Amino acid sequence: MPLRRLGSTDLMIAPLVLGGNVFGWTADRAASFAVLDAFVDQGGVMIDTADVYSAWVDGHQGGESEAMIGEWLKASGKRDQVLIATKVGMLPGEGGEKLAPARIAAAAEASLQRLGTDRIDLYFAHQDDEDQPQEAVMEAFAKLVEAGKVRVIGASNFHAARLKSANEAARDAGLPRYHVLQPEYNLVSRHKFEGELQDYCVTENVGVVPYYGLAAGFLTGKYRSDDDLSQSVRGAKMGELLHGKGAVVLAALDTVAEETGATPAQVALAWLMAQPGVTAPIASATSVKQLSELTPAMRLSLSEAQLARLTDSGA
Repeated sequence: MPLRRLGSTDLMIAPLVLGGNVFGWTADRAASFAVLDAFVDQGGVMIDTADVYSAWVDGHQGGESEAMIGEWLKASGKRDQVLIATKVGMLPGEGGEKLAPARIAAAAEASLQRLGTDRIDLYFAHQDDEDQPQEAVMEAFAKLVEAGKVRVIGASNFHAARLKSANEAARDAGLPRYHVLQPEYNLVSRHKFEGELQDYCVTENVGVVPYYGLAAGFLTGKYRSDDDLSQSVRGAKMGELLHGKGAVVLAALDTVAEETGATPAQVALAWLMAQPGVTAPIASATSVKQLSELTPAMRLSLSEAQLARLTDSGA
């Protein structure tokens, strides 16, 4: 399977990134290790996590996902076979909060320790921080790059104007820029990325690794009726999608799935992989069975007519 270059960086990744938010949360140690091993065995390269995963769980403090991945890296000996992406900006701690320069420095050290590695391949600003001068933020990331602790920096949840101004500040100061963007983007949630942000990424060769590629499971097709919704804690949110344009999108996914012999989830991911600027969507799995239902998307090629049908359904 051909790898894809991530924007203008020297990072080469498979067309699917493994989301690490579930590790140490809904996936225990055995399940996490099994999924991580299977991902590599099936051709995967990049694993995405964040220092804040999974601080939202009672009794958790954040760092659980990184620590689990770190345990797996040590046990498997596969550090040089994978690329690790993590994030700073949503977990307050030593040095302050969000993107305070001292917080970036302290958080990176903590992430490196939990991951048990000497380098972070891709380090994201998890959210924008308008309280900090952008040049100061970029300088903080640059120090990590200069020290060899971070290879590439990226931005998540940034608006187009702020991503552009941050990169301009970096350019003017001779600092590394944000080479990668991680936005929310999928067939039923397109407005946050399409338009100005997507155009900027394509023009400036910023690699894009979208999260929520399956719309929190909606695009797998498992939410099709009010009965389905009533059996899920996500029912209210899924109901908004189902009773909006979601039903039309699911119908289009079903049609293309039948034509290709793939599943709706695989088709939804393949559509993302074919969008301008997108390098690879992110998807999570809590079992090898779940993962094996997603990875065939990396080899699924959709026709122009199929892509157009899907695009039109979610417009």
